Amino acid sequence: MTDSTHITLTAPPTVNMALVVGAGDCLLHIIEEAFDARITVRGDSVVLEGDPVEVQSLMALFSELFKFVEGGGTPDQGFIQRALDLLRTAEFTPSMLREDILLTYRGRAIRPKTAGQKHYVDAIRKNTITFGIGPAGTGKTYLAMAMAVAALKRKEVGRIILTRPVVEAGENLGFL
Repeated sequence: MTDSTHITLTAPPTVNMALVVGAGDCLLHIIEEAFDARITVRGDSVVLEGDPVEVQSLMALFSELFKFVEGGGTPDQGFIQRALDLLRTAEFTPSMLREDILLTYRGRAIRPKTAGQKHYVDAIRKNTITFGIGPAGTGKTYLAMAMAVAALKRKEVGRIILTRPVVEAGENLGFL
């Protein structure tokens, strides 16, 4: 490595580092596998050493982890994978997704979990008509209905009409 950056991050005193690195350092191992940079965790400090771009990404990731844990969250492998995916695409920071609450239902927030879902929700907000095409189970209908219900609650629309084909076109449409 010709160009190497060395940075030390210190977690706030309210952050439990055991939650940041995971049980048996499982979350730390996932992060280490995703980057070539060297990561050393000692007490409440994280030392990052390596390529400047990777160190910058790791700084953003650990800062997010600190904020998440400080706010009472418990990161898991899914949280780390989503954060890594977002860092790879360099489109959104995890906090931008966390702050984009579409609707709360019985105390549970509905929000986009991936960069693709965030693009979809932004497209729905920006355009009158939005077509969502993608594999089953990616949240297209769920997010569209959350957006529709939120618009109904804000009195932006008077009613919601959910439609489907009258005749199945070679596939079972399930509960619809």
